[in-house]
Amino acid sequence: MFKHILVPLDGSRLAESALPAAAYIAVKLASMVTLIHVIENNAPQEVHGQPHLRTAQEAELYLQEIRKLWFPKVQLLDCHVHTAEVADVARSIVDHSGELDYDLIVMCSHGRGKAKQLFMGSIAQTIIGLGSIPVLIIHPDATGALSEFSCRTILVPLDNDPDHGQGLPVAKELAGKFGAALHLSMVVELFTTLSGVRAVTSRLLPGTTSRLLEISARNGEKFVQQRLSELLRQGYNASADVLRGDPVGVIVKSAQTIKADLIVLATHGKSGMEGFLAGSFSHKLCSLCTTPLLLIPVVSDPAL
Repeated sequence: MFKHILVPLDGSRLAESALPAAAYIAVKLASMVTLIHVIENNAPQEVHGQPHLRTAQEAELYLQEIRKLWFPKVQLLDCHVHTAEVADVARSIVDHSGELDYDLIVMCSHGRGKAKQLFMGSIAQTIIGLGSIPVLIIHPDATGALSEFSCRTILVPLDNDPDHGQGLPVAKELAGKFGAALHLSMVVELFTTLSGVRAVTSRLLPGTTSRLLEISARNGEKFVQQRLSELLRQGYNASADVLRGDPVGVIVKSAQTIKADLIVLATHGKSGMEGFLAGSFSHKLCSLCTTPLLLIPVVSDPAL
């Protein structure tokens, strides 16, 4: 499980939204934590309406304060300031993986409005596209308050792509460590919610498309029930459902209905223009969902 957590901070209250989750996970998993600040090239005076950390000295003092305030129970904790100014913060964070050897990044999603975030991508989504390290994205509270984090229910979206099943083993291990329940959810689209090429095809072949969607729903029920039976045999507190509609909207609503504390999702990591054109599920979910979202980069062959 996660042995070393990296928490990028820029000095803003918004970025500090990641701290409750990072502290919770570090204690539960007995993980090492590294707090990092990357000095930006031509850094602005303010970030998110608050003074920006612009020098190594003020960044070091800030990280030490965060260390004392948020991680008193963490045995292994380091503060790292990358003093060489960089233009690409996301790339710099990814490049530190070799030096710091972390295996989980916990950070806030710096949203700038749903439409713009969906098109451009957040720093967190950019990181998942650049590297191979899982990223836990925390969405800031609308009031600016730092929300407490605990994990009692984990939602795991599934589909018929075997690659996307790579999130389930991670969710199972976390459920065991946290004492959390697991809920599996598969969403099969309706004729009216298809988009892109599939929408064009549906208009040309409406009858065939409808029949294929019904077959997908039946196959989905069998697939999900098999996964659920396995979990119950292994002693997990688990449940599952197959729902119909727009996948992102349904998952967002499902997370609210079951009061999920965490969504675990395997992703190919499309972001920015690539994610926009591909209709990346994870990218849209990151943009529109307020539930903490753990993105697991898909590995072509998990055995390698």
